[in-house]
This record gives sequence, C-alpha cells and structure tokens, in this order.
Amino acid sequence: MNNFASLDQKATILTQNRYQRLSPWYDRIEARSERKFGPWRMSLWQKVIGPKVLEVGVGTGKNMPYYPPDLQISALDLTPGMLERAKKRAATLNKSVDLSLGDVQSLKFLDNTFDTVVATFVFCSVSDPIRGLREVNRVVKPGGRILLLEHVRIDRPIIGRMMDLLNPLASRITGANINRNTVKTVIDAGICIENIEHLGTMQMIKLIVARPNKE
Repeated sequence: MNNFASLDQKATILTQNRYQRLSPWYDRIEARSERKFGPWRMSLWQKVIGPKVLEVGVGTGKNMPYYPPDLQISALDLTPGMLERAKKRAATLNKSVDLSLGDVQSLKFLDNTFDTVVATFVFCSVSDPIRGLREVNRVVKPGGRILLLEHVRIDRPIIGRMMDLLNPLASRITGANINRNTVKTVIDAGICIENIEHLGTMQMIKLIVARPNKE
C-alpha cells in the first residue's frame, strides 16, 4: 500500500476505489431514482451560461442528454471506470466533450477559465468539500455561475439523527455521505449563493445557483 501524505488523500483514494467498484452497475443501481432526477438535471442545465463550461464529477455522463448546444464543455471524473462509461455515452449521443480524469480538490485549469461550473450529486463524496468548492470558485470567471444539485441532511430531529447514524454504512457501500449540509459548506467556502430551489421528499435535494467570490 502507498504511503499518502495526508488522511485526505487516503480518503480520496478510498472514494475512487468505491466508485471504481460500482462503475459497471452504477447506472442500473440508480435507474429508478434517475427518473426523478432527470427533470432537475434539465432545469439546472437551462441555467448554464457559456460558452466555456466545466462539469466536475461527470460520472457516467448522466447530464449529457441535457447539455445545451454550442457550448465548449470540459468534464472530469475521479474514477477511470466512470469516465470510460461517460466516453461511451458521449459517443452514443454525439456530444463533443473534453473528458479527462481529475479531482475537484485540485483542478488543472487556470484561474478564471470557465463561464459556468456544474456539479450534480458530487460534493456528497468529496473528502474535503470546502477545498473542492474553493477550487471551483477559483476557475470560474468573475460574473460567472456555479450550479450545484446536491442531496443533503434532512433538517428534522429524528430523521436527521438517523441519517447521521447510517452515514458510515452508506458511505462505505456507495461512496456518498448522506448527511452533509452542502448549503452551509458552500457558504463556508466563500461562494455567494443567489438562489436555492428545495426539491424532493422533505426538500432533501437542493439546486443551488451561486456566483464566485473574487475578493
């Protein structure tokens, strides 16, 4: 086993390994929930401003059917198995996408590169979400847009506590944390939230429209 410099790196490798293991069956596992998520993905992509767009955590490419035309889209994922499936989906849909391996916690792009950065159901799995969001903030142009679709901890005493108790098992099986307060994390990262749409059962899904903080 490699000796990593920090626990965060170990956590990132662990997440990568979990999604690599799940990648052959990922779309099948999420087929039922995707029927509900599809319209929310469409709504998010209608808010994108271009021409240069980055999607972090592209996964198997579930957002690709909703990509608007005439955009220059770059998309990355942490996991080789997921990325291979995204490449196949892009080819099937005839989508021109610059796909690459990458970690949102350490983006390879220069400052102020993109008009919009998109992430859907990603920051539940990032080992250091504040660091990842600060990287997103860095690569978005001044006046650009950050669009997030995320599931969060339900803010009810009993259900929230149950999510806390079940989270270690859920993250071990799926790689995703089910009890994160991503709205607070976005604020803590210094990003400026403009609007939040509360979606799904007990408003567990949040569609966050934000802009970068360049101060």
